[in-house]
Amino acid sequence: MTTVGYRTDEEIQRDVLDELKWDTRIRPNEVGVSVKDGIVTLTGWIDSYLKKLAAEEAAHRVHGVRAVVNDIEVRLPSFAERTDADLAAAVLNALRWNAGIPAGKLDVTVSQGWVTLKGEVEYGFQKREAEHAVLHLSGVRGVTNLIAIKPGVRPTDLKENIEKELVRNAELDAKNITIEVDGSKVILRGTVRSNAEKKAAEEAAWAAPGVTEVDNRITISIP
Repeated sequence: MTTVGYRTDEEIQRDVLDELKWDTRIRPNEVGVSVKDGIVTLTGWIDSYLKKLAAEEAAHRVHGVRAVVNDIEVRLPSFAERTDADLAAAVLNALRWNAGIPAGKLDVTVSQGWVTLKGEVEYGFQKREAEHAVLHLSGVRGVTNLIAIKPGVRPTDLKENIEKELVRNAELDAKNITIEVDGSKVILRGTVRSNAEKKAAEEAAWAAPGVTEVDNRITISIP
């Protein structure tokens, strides 16, 4: 029996299963859960890519989880099947309808239901919004986001701005987080108490104008 901090793999597995039952987007009998050294592996099949991501998020919410391997397969029901041409058209429309995304600067490729996004945007949030706009579409089996971020202006005082945002953020304790800036790339290091705090720190870094890449090396410290 492996113990992660004071939590065993068996306890983590039980809580992940309970979390999957709690999340109404997922039918827990579709998802298998195994745990080794605090690393959760999800298996099985599910009928949408969005649900696959929801299962992954549910696992990350459980205390003691250090990482998640998502091996769930997306098998679309017959009514959700679309040709790649139809799906590509739906993706283009979804990007156009979002005012924050410069859709004309993006290239879309669809192959067997898998969507690949390419192109350039000025802000990190635009890259993430483009992906989010696609995730919910019927017929999507997966998304690869290769959009590059090319800031219109050179970022200034990036480290100081992110440090201030971390301190302001009520979701995390910033005292154990360090920030390294290499041009427009931000590297986060340190320890936090949960995956939610780790994610909040990364979101705070992405929110800073001029950031093109965030390397989140923060680890989760289990008491």
